[in-house]
Parts: sequence; structure tokens; C-alpha cells
Amino acid sequence: MTLFKNILRFLIICSTLGVLSIVALYYYVKSDIPSVQVLKDVQLQSPLLVFTKDGKLINQFGEKRRIPLSIEQIPQNLINALIATEDSRFYDHPGVDPIGIIRSALVVITTGQKKQGASTLTMQVARGFFLTREKAYIRKIKEIFIALHIEQLLSKDEILELYLNKMEFGNRAFGVGAAAQVYFGKNISELTLSQHAMLAGLLQAPSALNPFRHPQRAKKRRNIVLARMLDEKYITEAVYQEAIKEPITAKFHGAEIEVSAPYISEMVRAEMVKQFGEEDAYNKGFRVYTTIEANTQLMAEKAVVDNLEQYDTRHGYRGPHLHLWDFETQAAWAPRDILDYLAQIKEFNDLKAAVVTDIQDQSITALVKDGRFVTVQWDGLKWARSYLRNSKQGPAPSSASQILNPGAAIWLKEAQDGQWSLSQIPQVSGALVSLNPQDGAIKAIVGGYSFEQSQYNRAVQAKRQVGSNIKPFIYSAALENGFTLASIVNDAPINKWDETNGTAWRPKNDPEVYVGPIRVRRALGESKNVISVRLLRAVGLSKTADYLLNFGFNPADIQRNESLALGSISLTPLELATGMATFANGGHLIEPYFISRIDDANNKTIRQAQPLVACAECSNDEIKDSFHYAPRVISVQNSFLIADALKSGIWGGGSWKHKTSWQGTGWRAQKLNRHDLSGKTGTTNDAVDTWFTGFNRDLLTTTWVGFDSPGISLGRTSYNSNLDKNQTFLGESGAKTALPAWIGFMEFALQDMPISNVYQPDGLISVRIDYASGLLSDKTDHTSGFEFFTKETVPTQYAQPKAEAIFEVSSPEPEDDELF
Repeated sequence: MTLFKNILRFLIICSTLGVLSIVALYYYVKSDIPSVQVLKDVQLQSPLLVFTKDGKLINQFGEKRRIPLSIEQIPQNLINALIATEDSRFYDHPGVDPIGIIRSALVVITTGQKKQGASTLTMQVARGFFLTREKAYIRKIKEIFIALHIEQLLSKDEILELYLNKMEFGNRAFGVGAAAQVYFGKNISELTLSQHAMLAGLLQAPSALNPFRHPQRAKKRRNIVLARMLDEKYITEAVYQEAIKEPITAKFHGAEIEVSAPYISEMVRAEMVKQFGEEDAYNKGFRVYTTIEANTQLMAEKAVVDNLEQYDTRHGYRGPHLHLWDFETQAAWAPRDILDYLAQIKEFNDLKAAVVTDIQDQSITALVKDGRFVTVQWDGLKWARSYLRNSKQGPAPSSASQILNPGAAIWLKEAQDGQWSLSQIPQVSGALVSLNPQDGAIKAIVGGYSFEQSQYNRAVQAKRQVGSNIKPFIYSAALENGFTLASIVNDAPINKWDETNGTAWRPKNDPEVYVGPIRVRRALGESKNVISVRLLRAVGLSKTADYLLNFGFNPADIQRNESLALGSISLTPLELATGMATFANGGHLIEPYFISRIDDANNKTIRQAQPLVACAECSNDEIKDSFHYAPRVISVQNSFLIADALKSGIWGGGSWKHKTSWQGTGWRAQKLNRHDLSGKTGTTNDAVDTWFTGFNRDLLTTTWVGFDSPGISLGRTSYNSNLDKNQTFLGESGAKTALPAWIGFMEFALQDMPISNVYQPDGLISVRIDYASGLLSDKTDHTSGFEFFTKETVPTQYAQPKAEAIFEVSSPEPEDDELF
């Protein structure tokens, strides 16, 4: 009896000590047990997703790829596979499985090795969400208490949902939704039983069981999962036998990018980090919808790439970037060795890395990176004159051997008809930005030839001299200070002596053609340099510089000297487009924006763009009293007159029949056959930078072409050059170099857009004037035409007959280059 009492006393003491130990341990780890609210509001780390306006995925940012799913969206086969393999008594235990713990302990005692885990799914949730991966007994104790706590607060389905959305499946895939996409490129509901089993099996060791690197291990583990499902009677023997016969079909599938727009996605990434901080921006699952439209952006990319490649090919072939072997002294490489070399080459856009394997008279055979032998016919080779410099190239080749040799590492491009052509990566750079001038929404933006080649976004980062693209702003200042589009200014050479330096400043027209007295409209259309200088002088340098501030330009960028009239100011394409939009929208300064809205991980909109909208019909008081309207910076009449004059930059004026016509520098844009377009070319000294900006009321686009290193000419030659018959001399300009990209883009962007003329306001009068004098005319022949005036500036005098003689002084018909 005494023995029994002692044993009983001992058991009571042990039990009491055990309970007290558990209580002590509970209070010790209590601070680490999550609250009810934390468990209910667990935030899954999800990547930042960037979309076009029409919902196409552009990019995703963040280390963890995740597609959160509700328990109802997860197939039962996958849930069964998981439970059978990881925690067969999941629905029976309270978060901790005593049987599993005892079994695991017995294995350790009998074998000395830990071959079997005792963690339940709930314990894995506790560890995954709230604990570190450190292997310590105290962590295990915390894990048990947190698991018990979780089971009290959440249902079994809620615990499963957390688990299946949280756990790591390898290859940056977190959760079953992302895993299905990464390994099979499908939604989780589209997978087979065998594929569900493979995913469930990955959870044991995502790296060691990776089906890409270890397909046999992955298959063995999958079959174990299927066997466990059979043991637990989730599947029949027949289903099991069928499933284990299925091959491993996993292949890596990256993010399903639907639209390649890396420059805009990088702008979004930087802005999101600025607004939310790096940690939240990358992990909170934000969904950002931009203002760009998918097809419009794709066409902008194509227009820029095609234009830069066309510039590059017309300036000559710089030769292969490497010779793998000397065809005269060395044996040719084996195809396998060539492919090993090509596998290391990074490709850009549509260019394909290749190596020449054979040369025929007027064709070559080359091995491309994908393993094909292709033939490049003469039509794809004959362009390759040797590059001498940007303004000069060598004689035309007559055979393929004059261009390439076997062993040459080259770039090729395949046309839609399957024909191949020799190509090269352009050294020249370019940019395009297109926006809605009414509210500043960016419709397309391209920052260079290839984002992979250079992440420098020239559309928003490259400040370059704008050349004659400054003239609309100079002329606007002139109209604001008493000039009209019919005012006569002398187109004659200027010589300004600088006593300090003992030199003369002689701004020149390009080409150096002077026609004497000329109307302001024609001077802008033909981009007369000396007229721009004369207008600046008439208004005053300081007054003109101050006026330019109305268009949002940085005061630090505005040089206060007379070269300002010729475009010495340096702006980014976006800054220039923003300023030029003022002429398209009735005189308002809009603020460009590229994020339309931001949704959170639950698809709830948390930020919506509220752009300032131009209202040409609104009074100044209405604009000032509303936070919805963009501020007016110039009069609606002034903006219309400049926009209308810029139409002449495309369509010219006068009469070809009576040889009194003149042609605008942007005449190539007539290809679009739209009379609602206004446009202005721009070329700096020595053709270092070339521009074109064109617009109607609803769309404005600016293009730029130049080299990243300032000061390098795109190619300029005198019109009087004595050309070597065996060489080609090339001149570049805004009309020839930047305008083609603008046309290529706008031809697509405008195809479904109705005619949209710039708003014509009240307060303007159209009267017939004499072309030669700018005064009123009662004639209806080729010497006169209609012009717009404000009520205060309408001419009151009629032209004298002899004034017609002045107009007879005319420039010759334009050559194929820009006339300014």
C-alpha cells in the first residue's frame, strides 16, 4: 500500500511539474503567439504586377511569384495529395498530432536517426508565417503552441488555404497558383492528377526534387505521393496505375508577359518604390494599370526599332563583331562548337546571332542560334557598303566575299516572308513619347533601341538640344507681342559683331537660301533660322526667355542668349512633348502621367489618377476656380494660330501651278493624308540631334534620334559637295531621320481616330491677304489667300499692286533634305 501511495504521489508530482512546465513555457513564448487579428489578416507576399490600360501584363517585380487562391479554387485532388503525404490525420488532430510525435520519437530511439517528421500542416503554417528556420528546441515549442492557437481561431479549410498559398515550391514560386504557372504554364484547375501529385511532392525539398534539374527524383517522389493517396483511399488502383505512367512534363514558364514595354514598366517600378517603399512595393501584391494601350505601345516599339535599323544600314556595315576562325589558315569549327558559342550570345529584339559557315558568289550560309542553317540571298546582303564615317560609306559590294568570310559572327534578321538579311546592332539611339494633349496621359513611350542593351530611358532622361523644335515657342512669343502670321520679316543673312571675342555671329538658314521679305507663317513652315532670330530680337531676349517658362521648362535649361532662337535649349522628349501639347489643347499646361490606377492584392482600387484636364472653352475664372482643369498659360487664340501655322510645316502653301508655292520641312508626313495634323522638324548644328513633333487635338507624339555621346554628328554634308562616284555621302536631318519613326507610329495610332482639329476659338477672323505684303487683298488669284487674325490685329490696309513683285523672290524647289 505504501508503495502504491509513493507511486501515486510521484505521478501527481510529475504531472503537476509537467503542467507547471507547460504553463511556464506558454507564458515564456506567449509574446510570440500571434493575435486573432494577425491570423485573420495574414498578408501573403505577392509581386508587383504592371498592366497596360487594357489589362495586358507588362511586367512583374518581386522575388516571390504568387497567385493567391481561395480554398474553393484549389482542386480537391491537390488537397488530397497534400494531406495524404504531409498530414494524413489533419482533420482529426487539434494542430498537434500526438501519434505522429510518438512515432517519430520511437524511430529516433530505435535507429538513432530522425527519418520521420512529426510536424502537422498547422505546425508548418505556424513555422512558415511566424517563426524562423533555426533548428532549436525552443522554436519547436513555440511552433506547437502557435499551432494549437491557430486551430482555435481558424477552420481547417482556412488553415489549408494559408498553407497552399504560402509554401515555397521552388523557382521563386510561392503557393500552388504560382507553382502551376511556373512548372506547367497552366492554371491550377487545368492540371492532371499526376501533375497535382508532383506539386505536392515538391514541398518536401523544392530544390532537390526540382523536375528541371532532377526529373528522375521528381518522378520518384510523385509516385510516392500517388501511392500515399492510394493507401488513404483517395484514388483507386486503376487511377493510380494510370497516373504513374504519365511522364514528367514540367518545363519552366516565366511570367506570362503579354506586352513588352520595359521602359514604362521600369518607370512604374521606380514610382511605386518612391510611393510605398521597396519592401511594400515588391511584396504587397499591388496591381498597377498604366495609361498605355497594348497595341499602340507595340507599334511604338516597332517604329523606333525599324527607324534606327534603317538609319544604321544606310550608313554602312561595320563588319562582323568577331571571327571564330581564320578561314585561310584554320579549320572550320564543328556545328556543335558554333552552337556552344552562340548559346552565350544575348540577342536583342528580332536580331538573331549567327556564324557564317559558307560563302557563295552572292549568298551566304549561316548557322543561327536555334540550330538552323539558313541562306541569306543577295537582296539581304547588297546593302552592306563598308562604313567609313557617319556621313560617308564605301562603294557598293558586288559579291558576298567582299562583305563576309566563313567564321564571321554576325547578326541576321528574318522577314515575315522567311527571307533573311544581314543586320547589325545600331550604335545610334532614339526615343518616342506619345501622349494625350488634353490630360497628359502617356499613350506610348520608348526609351531606346533595346532595354536589355541599355536601361537608359532617353524619353525621360536624355536632355538634348531641340534645334528648330523651339521655333513654335519663339513664334508664340512673337504673336503675343504684336506679330501676326501675316507679318513680313526679312529673310536675309545676319552678322553680329562680338566686340569681346572679336568675332561675328552669323546664324544661317539651312540650306543657305534667303528669299527676302517673307510672311511669318511661311517662315515657320520652312523653318527659317534667321527669321527666328529676328523675332527673338524684336520681342526681346529676356522677355522671350521668360515667356518660354509658361510651357513648363526648367529656368536652368533656358540659355539667355540669341542662340535660344535656334534651339540651344536642352530638353527631354517628354518635356518637349509636354510644352508642345499647349498648342494642341487650347493653351493649357498639362502634367504627363503614366499610372491610371493602383489596385491592392484584393483588386480594390486604392489610388486613381486625377489628371488636370485642358478646357479650351472654359473661361479663365472657371479654370482658376476648379482643381480639375489644367492652368491656362497662353491664350486660346495664340495656341490655335501656332497649331494652324504648323499645319503649313506639313502641307506648305502657295501654288505650284504659278511657281509661288513653298514646301514645309515636314512634307513627308503628307503620307498620312490627314489635314488635322500639325508638325515641326528639328535639327541641331551638324545634325547631332534630330527631332519631329506632330499632333492633332487628341494625340501628340515626339521622336528623337541621336547618339548617346553628345556632339557626334548623325551625318551632315554640304549641298555643294563634290561627290566621289564610288562613295556615298549622307546627310541627316529631323525630316529624314526622326520623322520616319513618327510616321511609322502615327500611321497606326491614328488609323481608327476620327479627324480631330485643334479647337478653333472665338475672337479670330479669317480675311484674304496679299501673300507678298501680308496686307488685305481684293484679288482671288494665286497671289492671295486667307489668313487668321485676332480682332485687334486684322490688317486695315490693302496691298498695292507693285507689292506682288516682292513675292516673286522665291526659294528653289526643295531637295530631299530638310529646308531649315
